[in-house]
Amino acid sequence: MIAGLGVTAPKPMKRIGTIDRPRTHDPRNQAPMSVPTNEPVGSATSNVTSIGANDSRQNRTREMQLIPEALARAHMHDRLREADAERQAVRLVSARRMQRRAERASMRARRALAMAVMH
Repeated sequence: MIAGLGVTAPKPMKRIGTIDRPRTHDPRNQAPMSVPTNEPVGSATSNVTSIGANDSRQNRTREMQLIPEALARAHMHDRLREADAERQAVRLVSARRMQRRAERASMRARRALAMAVMH
């Protein structure tokens, strides 16, 4: 009421923010983001509504910083698997080579024995 005139003072309007013009640029004062219903399980935004906007941004930043590490880990895993396959192939080739060498030695021994028996 203003000085007994029966008129109420205008209430300050609550300013609703939009994407282009947010109510505030301070992440601590922004409303938490809503979670889409079609969001995959285990995604980065699964628990955004329970924490502030700043925390969710921080979490996404951390996850994005860990992406190169995860890629490097996957790359190393692939290289190790390739190295194991290469070692196995080398062992198989050397085993076949030794088997052929043993077969040739066996044939030479048989021939020598046959020659000794015939004379």
